[in-house]
Amino acid sequence: MSAIVQAFKDADLRKKILITIALIVLYRIGAQIPTPGVDYAIIAERLSALTESGESNIFSVISLFSGGALLQLSIFAIGIMPYITASIITQLLTVVIPRFEELKKEGQAGQTKMTQYTRYLTVALALLQSAGIVALADREQLLGSGVPVLVEDRTIWTLIMMVIVMTSGAILIMWLGEIITEKGVGNGMSLLIFAGIATRLPTDGASIYSQSGPVVFAVVVAAVILLVVGIVFIEQGQRRIPVQYAKRMVGRRQYGGTSTYLPLKVNQAGVIPVIFASSLMYVPVLITQIVNSDKPVPPDNWWMSNVMAWLQNPGSWQYILIYFTLIIFFAYFYVSIQYDPNEQADNMKKYGGFIPGIRPGRPTAEYLAFVMNRLLFVGAIYLGLIAILPNIALDLGVGGSGNMGMSAFGGTAILIMVSVALTTVKQIESQLLQSNYEGLLK
Repeated sequence: MSAIVQAFKDADLRKKILITIALIVLYRIGAQIPTPGVDYAIIAERLSALTESGESNIFSVISLFSGGALLQLSIFAIGIMPYITASIITQLLTVVIPRFEELKKEGQAGQTKMTQYTRYLTVALALLQSAGIVALADREQLLGSGVPVLVEDRTIWTLIMMVIVMTSGAILIMWLGEIITEKGVGNGMSLLIFAGIATRLPTDGASIYSQSGPVVFAVVVAAVILLVVGIVFIEQGQRRIPVQYAKRMVGRRQYGGTSTYLPLKVNQAGVIPVIFASSLMYVPVLITQIVNSDKPVPPDNWWMSNVMAWLQNPGSWQYILIYFTLIIFFAYFYVSIQYDPNEQADNMKKYGGFIPGIRPGRPTAEYLAFVMNRLLFVGAIYLGLIAILPNIALDLGVGGSGNMGMSAFGGTAILIMVSVALTTVKQIESQLLQSNYEGLLK
């Protein structure tokens, strides 16, 4: 807290913090404004009934990232997920498309072009997702079968307007996140997700307390505290590989001869695998409900009676197993794209660096890959276990039968909030350090 107190004493940093807070407040206000054509009274009544009954579905899990705006069909219902998904897709495409790989190596100019492609893809994904959500709401399937959440006198133009409003809301959120990153503190997209999850904590806490009583609520709070401590421990964990730089003469000056270390984080992938796996889990449900909403389902339909039953029940062991496997897969896949041991070994060799006891070049790359794979195994298992904790709680009936409020107290939500908080505080401390040394630099 000392860093935060000192931050408000610095005029420049105080301005950045106030801009960040103002834009987050604006985001939360937009998340409460209903989209035109929505019967908000019925939505509020249905959400209250879902909270009291503890009922949960796949959309309530995704709604967590928007702070509940998705199930309320607000103008920010789509949330930040289209931008995050677009960012991940463009990063993954750098392996497949040579043009993207070239842009990645071009520095700032290439990064600007990649950001432009990400924005275009965000608009397309937001349009697709908003159309799917509006279609489900029109067919009375979003908040339960037969629940009318739209006005009765709606027309096709009303539905088109809803899609346009939700897509525009997603684009506005993307702009808010970029403004926070540029003129505020921390990563804008991460802070918006943080704000959405944090606003759910009081409501979900009250839901657990009312359904299960003070004893279970106290156990959940204690478990969350232990979870925070464990997440901080793992997120700060590093494997420091010693690196020695040889001495070299440039003119009459001697360079090198220093000893440093190469920090490899235990959780190198961050929360990206969890977010991407969460997004991927509800895509088959969304597509199947849109395609088969008006068609009778045959009793021997294996897809509907098995796969859809698993994917729509976050507490089933099949859902937990698929979710856990996807997180492990995306953790390995994402790190293999972001971290290249051969490139790291070449850079070390180029500047005269070597790992004691390891020859430069290919042996160094093999050693770094070996160490990274061992760390990645631990990090991927850690991410998977943290993410499925709320699903296991749903399966065991902790906090009620399939408690919907457990999501905000679950591993994924706590993991995102702790990671974002650590990153933001580190950035504030680094800017404070720069400000304190400004007089010496002048």
